[in-house]
Amino acid sequence: EIYTLSLHDALPISGTTPRTVRYYEELGLLRPDAGRAAGAHRSYTEADVDRLKHVLRLKDLLGVSLEELGELVEAEEASLARKQEYRAGTTPAREREILEEALGYIDRQLELVGRRAGELARLRSELGDRRARVCDLLGQNE
Repeated sequence: EIYTLSLHDALPISGTTPRTVRYYEELGLLRPDAGRAAGAHRSYTEADVDRLKHVLRLKDLLGVSLEELGELVEAEEASLARKQEYRAGTTPAREREILEEALGYIDRQLELVGRRAGELARLRSELGDRRARVCDLLGQNE
């Protein structure tokens, strides 16, 4: 299925704006239609829209920089390509290489998720400490 995005309308299916889409194209997070004339409407397949949703979800969930987001997306694309190669059948040695590469991609993602989880845990602890101090003060003022 093809979705069309005009330069003046939001892309309601992804919940973002044309400006964000153009910016993500500039960064290489999305691939613009190679056959599109400059200034023409952007056309996307369902897979493109799914990719955009996924990129936006990762950015929101992980709170990563656009550079890190690009690394994550690149790693996922490479992982998908390796997965297809693996499923198509290859030598046992190449299968092992593919699986080792997949581990590297997953480890990078886990590192980013873990860092974000640690930051959230620290914030939660700080807020808990603040709450306890306020409760103590309320008890002292009663």
